[in-house]
Amino acid sequence: MVNKDITFNADALLLGIGIMELPMNCVVVISEGIAKVRELPEHGEYRIVTHQGKIKRMRREEGEEF
Repeated sequence: MVNKDITFNADALLLGIGIMELPMNCVVVISEGIAKVRELPEHGEYRIVTHQGKIKRMRREEGEEF
């Protein structure tokens, strides 16, 4: 599982993330000058909870077919 936090300058026009080091299926979330890369679960959901327009929590929920 890949969990990566990237701090960047909010004035920058580009966010440099090397795609070779990213997993095949992932999500990049940017909030208040911080970018977070999270690998998506094989079977499940990734929920992003916000409060007053800001990201409060990122929750990974996994499941398995029976």
